[in-house]
Amino acid sequence: MDLKQYINERCQLVDRELDRLMPREEDLPGSLHRSMRYSSFAGGKRIRPILLLAACEAVGGDQSLGLTAAAAMEMIHTYSLVHDDLPAMDNDDFRRGNPTNHKVFGEAVAILAGDALLTQAFIALSSPRLSASVPAGVLLEVIHEFAVSAGSKGMVGGQVVDMESEGRHDIDLPTVQFIHIHKTGALIKSSVKSGALLGGASEDQLGALVRYGEAIGLAFQIADDILDIEGTTEELGKDAGSDQARGKATYPAVVGIEESRHRCAELLEMALQALEGFDHRAEPLREIARYVVARKS
Repeated sequence: MDLKQYINERCQLVDRELDRLMPREEDLPGSLHRSMRYSSFAGGKRIRPILLLAACEAVGGDQSLGLTAAAAMEMIHTYSLVHDDLPAMDNDDFRRGNPTNHKVFGEAVAILAGDALLTQAFIALSSPRLSASVPAGVLLEVIHEFAVSAGSKGMVGGQVVDMESEGRHDIDLPTVQFIHIHKTGALIKSSVKSGALLGGASEDQLGALVRYGEAIGLAFQIADDILDIEGTTEELGKDAGSDQARGKATYPAVVGIEESRHRCAELLEMALQALEGFDHRAEPLREIARYVVARKS
């Protein structure tokens, strides 16, 4: 399959849905809504919403049922990036090749834009339009999945341990794995699981796709760790070498770059094995897993 074409087509669908769900710039307060839209439409790979749609397709579901959830997941991811870039956290100047939100709109508006994006995601998920087309029990499970993966037992918890580990020389591999599984992996796994739920997955299919999501979630962040060392600012769309400069807890810092590559390859094999019981409709998931490990940006 042509993965580039697949991703481009799904990106367009997600962007249209984001545009529909997001407040307009002319709606008051305009500065807040411009800030929300600035980061939401600043580019990016849209991996999480595309994984959600691909998982829905893999179990024979109608991807149109997953579009709102896909856009909501991108809102949560974007909020996390806006806050992650703030001076109180990673203090980054660039994101997705553009000045970070707080550099354009100021810290106060950036904080509130992140808050609003997170809230907007749950406004979208709980909308009457979605509840009219998705069974109530399934929709409730998806909303719960989103909330858990974004909270203190998911992404936010991983961010806290990431910050607390910065600059320390006694960080071990279990701590790095905890950070990666929660800060990055939680939303990726949740995207895959939610797409499967919306697509009507069987219990066996759901279990297999959760295993897939766990594997590529960890692989994605290890690949990011490697790219921070080997990539350029132009390729990454953010400051290269920033993890090393801040003394971040990363896989290469703990086990070295070659072992990190080896672990990525193992996780790719685990992800592909999890999909063995699926037919051609899971081919996008297989190709995305390969892309996650091999990507250069």
